[in-house]
Amino acid sequence: MSKKTITKFALFVISAVSMSGCWSNEIRPTLDSRFGPPAVVGTIKSKDISESSGLAASHCQTDVLWTHNDSGDDAFIFAINSKGEVLGTWEVEGAENSDWEDIAAYKDQSGKCFVYLGEIGDNKLKRPEHMVYRIVEPVVKPENASSSRRQPLITTAADSIRFRYPDFNQDAETLLVHPQNGSIYVVTKRVSGPAGVYRVPSEFGSPQAQKAQSVGELSVPAIPNGFLTGGDISPDGRYLIVCDYTRAYEYKLPENAAGFDAIWKQSATAIDLGSRKAGESICYSVDGTSLFATSERNASPVIEVKLKQ
Repeated sequence: MSKKTITKFALFVISAVSMSGCWSNEIRPTLDSRFGPPAVVGTIKSKDISESSGLAASHCQTDVLWTHNDSGDDAFIFAINSKGEVLGTWEVEGAENSDWEDIAAYKDQSGKCFVYLGEIGDNKLKRPEHMVYRIVEPVVKPENASSSRRQPLITTAADSIRFRYPDFNQDAETLLVHPQNGSIYVVTKRVSGPAGVYRVPSEFGSPQAQKAQSVGELSVPAIPNGFLTGGDISPDGRYLIVCDYTRAYEYKLPENAAGFDAIWKQSATAIDLGSRKAGESICYSVDGTSLFATSERNASPVIEVKLKQ
């Protein structure tokens, strides 16, 4: 969701929560968290990246983070490093950006890496269908740094999935791809209650719109409890991180869980991300020892939160 399209009501709610420190009595920021304090480790220096709406760490390339702008941009993805330095700009062939909201990285069993893009935003709740794009992850080279929105590199042709929700039109800003089996999840963004979790069939290239399956709900220790703006699954598949505009929330899969979907029934631990304005993006590092987060703003800080020693 672009800042320009956030409703006055949502802004009021978020402002009220931030000023009042309104949290669950059971969970407060950093209590029992695996992670330490946040640190600003870089700044996104490119003017081409004005609204970093999604973030994903490459599973094939060292210190490469993928991001994109929110609605209003064309179909561009950007490679940056943890310092915020731009490593390259690519236009996604065969894709359109009506309201891209999140990005995910995935490495299949053969070692091939992909980037997924969630065309899942719907501020006005009027879109009956949504899209997930998938491309082969571009290889980042030193000479790519001179590319830009005006002179981009071109990705491989995008595969896509069209999908519908099984119940009603929804807005979403969180796209998840499970690192072990490639399952695709979309987590909705709600003001009125918990966020819905939906599994999207991985039927890339199908001419038919797929029916997403409702598999659970997420309720974070904040108000609103379902106002989620980004997320990621840890590389080992044991943890889930989601965020709202200000903080992050982590879920742990029980040791004896029969499958990953048991994670939606767990309680969250809140994580401090420091000063973040309109934060919509978060991801695990490729080794799972850090979290990275950015914001929808020019010269966004790159925030890193490391595991406690």
